Amino acid sequence: MARYTGPVWKKSRRLGISLSGTGKELERRPYAPGQHGPNQRIKLSEYGLQMQEKQKLRFMYGVNERQFRRIFNDASRMKGVHGENFMILLESRLDNLVYRMGLARTRRQARQLVNHGHITVNGHRVDIASYRVKPGETIGVREKSHNLAIIKESLETNSFVPEYLAFDEKSLEATYSRLPERSELPAEITEAMIVEFYSK
Repeated sequence: MARYTGPVWKKSRRLGISLSGTGKELERRPYAPGQHGPNQRIKLSEYGLQMQEKQKLRFMYGVNERQFRRIFNDASRMKGVHGENFMILLESRLDNLVYRMGLARTRRQARQLVNHGHITVNGHRVDIASYRVKPGETIGVREKSHNLAIIKESLETNSFVPEYLAFDEKSLEATYSRLPERSELPAEITEAMIVEFYSK
């Protein structure tokens, strides 16, 4: 399925948010790309702001528009707050949880690990990055892949694993113990604006 493969750093600077999760994109030049970037004063309409918020979340999780809309529709059928449910479903994707475990430095890298068959769920190999992990399921690394340089380097630099993942660094396994709470999800996203965008 098609997905965005263009320059992520430019996208990050355009949207004013680190899409890779490392923050490096905005360290040196925290303004929009292009020759007028540092001096741009564009006032967005309400629709423009809603669209921007949607794009932030979509590019952050590396999901294409069709998948994004389908997850949004799935969230509408759940009990609770629509916007929060939507973000919880995005957070429950296998590639994202591999990234949260610290096995990859970016979600793109985590997606590659999944696609190449290095990741297991409940002991069975799963190579679908969009696989929706359910609470109680265990995510692990295939025994043959334990010595991958990418995983070792990522674990060395990672210092935080969210509370909803019970991670064992020795066995490289984590149990998705519960659904995340809103306070544990990206604070820079205003999900209510995305709900408004799609409600029009």
